[in-house]
Amino acid sequence: MLKTFKNKVVVVTGGTGSIGSELVVQLLKYSPKQVRVLSRDETKQYDLLEKLNYPKNLRVLIGDIRDRDRLELAFAGADIVIHAAAMKHVPFCEYNPYEVVKTNIIGSQNVIDVALKNNVKKVIAISTDKAPNPTNIMGTSKLMMEKLFINANIYRSLAPTEFSCVRFGNVSWARGSVLPLWENQIKKEGAINITDKEMTRFLMSTKEACSLVLDAVRSSKGGEIFIFKMPSVKLIDLAEFFIKKYHSDEDIKIKVIGMRPGEKLHEILATEDEILRMKDMGKIFVIERQPWWGFMGKSEIKQVSNVKKNFSYISNDPEFLVSPEKIADSI
Repeated sequence: MLKTFKNKVVVVTGGTGSIGSELVVQLLKYSPKQVRVLSRDETKQYDLLEKLNYPKNLRVLIGDIRDRDRLELAFAGADIVIHAAAMKHVPFCEYNPYEVVKTNIIGSQNVIDVALKNNVKKVIAISTDKAPNPTNIMGTSKLMMEKLFINANIYRSLAPTEFSCVRFGNVSWARGSVLPLWENQIKKEGAINITDKEMTRFLMSTKEACSLVLDAVRSSKGGEIFIFKMPSVKLIDLAEFFIKKYHSDEDIKIKVIGMRPGEKLHEILATEDEILRMKDMGKIFVIERQPWWGFMGKSEIKQVSNVKKNFSYISNDPEFLVSPEKIADSI
């Protein structure tokens, strides 16, 4: 890992978010020449600098991925780009669909175009389990982002840039995720809300999420989607464990309020078609790049999978469902 980042210039878009800021912390351990944080919130940038005690090789840049000119300056001389900037909150995305298009789709294409122009070596985009078979605006936009990134490897011409993606489940304690939401609800109302007793979600820690991204930078060759092997939980079980762990001496109620606009009952991390070209690599799954067809109608690559027959990667599958006690350290 040290060799991957040592003396390199790394740009993190959305680098003051929950995942982005932790990625910055981890990257600085590998002696990069420079880490550049591109984000829109100067307060979060100030907080990050204070937290890290103003490292000499950290640069904070106010900017938006919608702005190509700003990206041109941010990416100049960069070796690696980690693209974490996005609109992520499902209900807000449902009510502001074209704002999502401008950030998650057009903004991502800007990242691709400017990376190619600046001969960036590797670009890794962060996606979500809401992208496979999407039912909401956020998931649809992230699926389109994935397609843009994976297929950028086809038309990159002589540019050396390699584009790949990682897919996350829910990240524990990330801003906007369910655990900090419940904590706020308890402070305000003395109760927490869940949308459906049968709802399940994949769950991973911030540490696991960052490890997946950094491993993807190290091992990607262009066109892959990397997925960390993660368990899933029933939200009702998670809510009960959360109360037991953090508020055992309080009378906290659980309210079932119904599903929000755009929500899925269960999430999936790979579609049936993707599983045909998915490889089990130990701690992670890797979806090999999709076969694209030449003018003679022949695929350039062979579809190969080493996962078991009839494998399904859906969050309500008993193979992945665990009790929250088994992943207590992540909660």
